[in-house]
Amino acid sequence: MDNTYYANTAYNPARIPQQPTSAERSWLGKFAKMRLPWGRTQEVAPESILQDPTPKSLRFWEEFDKKKAEEKALGTYKPRPFEGVDTHGVLDHERFRHALLSKRSHFWMLLCGGGRWLSMLMTPLVLLVSIIAGAKSHGAFVDEFFTSFRGMFYLFLLPLLLAWGLGSLVINKFPRLWFKPSRGPIWEINRRTGLVTVFDYDNNGEYKKNGSIGEITAPFYEFDAYISTSPDRQGLPMNFLYLAHRYRDITINFSSLVAPDRTPELPCALWDFLQNYMDTSRPLQELPCFEKYRQLDPVTAAHDQQTGRNPRYWIDMDDAAFAAQLDDMSRRINAIDTLSRRNLMAKHVAYAD
Repeated sequence: MDNTYYANTAYNPARIPQQPTSAERSWLGKFAKMRLPWGRTQEVAPESILQDPTPKSLRFWEEFDKKKAEEKALGTYKPRPFEGVDTHGVLDHERFRHALLSKRSHFWMLLCGGGRWLSMLMTPLVLLVSIIAGAKSHGAFVDEFFTSFRGMFYLFLLPLLLAWGLGSLVINKFPRLWFKPSRGPIWEINRRTGLVTVFDYDNNGEYKKNGSIGEITAPFYEFDAYISTSPDRQGLPMNFLYLAHRYRDITINFSSLVAPDRTPELPCALWDFLQNYMDTSRPLQELPCFEKYRQLDPVTAAHDQQTGRNPRYWIDMDDAAFAAQLDDMSRRINAIDTLSRRNLMAKHVAYAD
């Protein structure tokens, strides 16, 4: 490992220090939560991370950057809308920093997406109810069908269609009205330093006074991963990953990064991805999001040189080959063995519960 690049606190499974006995969790902290083991990771990542970006989008942005450079050389370049706006999110060879868009942005996306999804769901139901009403009527089927359909259309479908149309109009035609980054990131895990940071927007009132964002940091190896299970709107159990510090009240909920899933395999895959990303004894995972950064990480660059990796492995991949990669990743996630592993962190920590 390049000691001039990585901090002394960088995470390496072979150099985890002995730690104090963990703090005992409260009853609420234990309810519907399962601690996941450390170590013995597999080369997996949630498909949402594998697909962001896709090889096709990598090629698009490569062409965009070439055209941008040409236009700048000619003096004809005009900045695109929101170019240079900091959305506070980063995933590269040094840090994984997560942020969301503002509440205003989420409102318009919810209006558009929710209106579309609900209108597509309600339309066949309205048609079915109208057909049943027409079939049960003692008069003309067609008249009763349209009477029933018209009443439910104005009551249920029209508001949903209007929400879908308005949201779509604003998002596609008036980006300055809906697009707004949030005030800053939520959390960061840093491969180079081995530290986890949670950004504190209360900060003892300092944020409201002068905009100063607090930072709560701790080494990665002091956190444990848990699968938390909670019911969705239909009462079905949904699983998501979160990290909890063993000794302090620091938690990170990853449900905004990878959506809750009915099976535990997807949160387990995310946990393996996070461990692999932070592990400086191994190269960055073979994923499209890391392709342009691989030569900047010393361990990864040395690995790629030794193995003769094609530096354009992902960007030159065609759609059929990428679809096969997605299928293979899905199979690996479904077969993940996390829940049967021994917890290697138990060599360094005595767990109180």
